[in-house]
Amino acid sequence: MTVIQEEPRHDDRPQQADLDRCVHCGLCLQACPTYRELGLEADSPRGRIYQMIQVHEGAPVSDSYREHIDLCLACRACETACPSGVPYGRLVEAARAEIESKTQRPWHVRALRSFVFNRLLPSPELLTIAGSALWLYQVTGLQKLVRFTGIARLFGMSGIEALVPPAEPPFFFGKFGRTFPAHGDRKYRVALLGGCIGSVSFARLNEATIRVFQRNGCEVVLPENQTCCGALHVHAGLREKARELARRNIDAFLSEPFDAILINAAGCGCALKEYHELLEGDARAAQFSALVKDVNEFLAAIPLNQQMRALNCLVTYQDSCHLLHGQKIRNAPRQLIAQVPGVEFREMPHADYCCGSAGVYNVVHNDMAMQILADKMADINSITPDIIVTANTGCILQLRAGVRQSGKKTRVLHVIELLDEAYSKPT
Repeated sequence: MTVIQEEPRHDDRPQQADLDRCVHCGLCLQACPTYRELGLEADSPRGRIYQMIQVHEGAPVSDSYREHIDLCLACRACETACPSGVPYGRLVEAARAEIESKTQRPWHVRALRSFVFNRLLPSPELLTIAGSALWLYQVTGLQKLVRFTGIARLFGMSGIEALVPPAEPPFFFGKFGRTFPAHGDRKYRVALLGGCIGSVSFARLNEATIRVFQRNGCEVVLPENQTCCGALHVHAGLREKARELARRNIDAFLSEPFDAILINAAGCGCALKEYHELLEGDARAAQFSALVKDVNEFLAAIPLNQQMRALNCLVTYQDSCHLLHGQKIRNAPRQLIAQVPGVEFREMPHADYCCGSAGVYNVVHNDMAMQILADKMADINSITPDIIVTANTGCILQLRAGVRQSGKKTRVLHVIELLDEAYSKPT
């Protein structure tokens, strides 16, 4: 890894006003997953902020600094714990942008990152090709063979292979540009962002989202020119590409009047709600962000259609970090779960602890992610639920991997999928 030191500084760097808000009290330490696992000050929010201050004052962007910042999950649990209101999520994203501007990665890493972030994620066509290849890998039995033989372990890839998302054709891109009418009288007109990977690996969740909102008096519109939200780009320090994607989504969604812009992936929703920060001073970005609602947030604020069947199961809920700590939404999912007939709800220990997913973190830092997941599964297995419910697609993949590894048959569902099952007729 070659480090480039050049002036002027990148505009996207931690700002002095944000850094000054940290009083180094240490209340964030036990909220931080990497500090709990490693016990290292440098891998705590307070320690990382101290390092940011050193770089802000002229210290070099070293490999050590990059590694400590990169090991952060950006779960933002420290924000919830912080009495001083330190915007840690904004700080770590800015630090990664500054690192990106001053780091020359090996050519093969640059090529891979360029393809994934600049070409694949914003392209429904390339995602469809990739999703089709993934579908073939799964339906031909090749994935089962790989897992049965353990061949991935020979290449050090067993942990990553366990996290491969399902491909769910027909992919959701085919529904872009369509409008789905409300069942009965229309009470609300909402727009839904299908997402990039979400449209390939969570197409059925997106369809369930449409059905649930139709049953609750919503006309659901899927703007045709929508694109990737840019959350993964922001987390990777690629803020200019994220801004490009944000502008495309703003143009797509503000072309018509909506009561809300909905998202069923909490990590994406957090990015959408922060477009006004990403595009500081842009009035349309502020207008867009003000309209964004997580699906749980919106449904919990309206009278929920109570025509549901009893599911008769024990359910627990795992807080998505970007819903709880990023969007400050805790009660809405629990409120919705409580309204499903026949559900016995039981809180798991440490429901607000990160599961280790964190975008692509569980791929890039698989060992750490699996350590965090092991702690999470121990908490879940202490209450042996029938269903684990969460509110983010990345968390779903991570928790399903944990269930497979623990040998359990526990189902992992999104809150929307639980509601959709309650609204559907028994098979």
